[in-house]
Amino acid sequence: MNLIILLVVGGVLGWLASIVMRTDAQQGIFLNIVVGIVGALLAGLLITPLIGGSSITQGSFSATSLLISFLGAVVLLAIVNLVRRGSVR
Repeated sequence: MNLIILLVVGGVLGWLASIVMRTDAQQGIFLNIVVGIVGALLAGLLITPLIGGSSITQGSFSATSLLISFLGAVVLLAIVNLVRRGSVR
């Protein structure tokens, strides 16, 4: 059951991050899920040690963990845009 919740929440977070970074037209639902989950993993490695808390990949679905995972997805899309275009946008 946690896997299904992770996929749904990861997809929503990836979709919201793609709207913020203006890459929504370039990605489909599968890429949104991947961005959400990989962004949550990235947040778990980089952001969580700095401010505490946990990400959605660690099984926590609180408001703090959703915000941390969302920030990780935005950072991931910023890195991808920087590599692909040379600007964060």
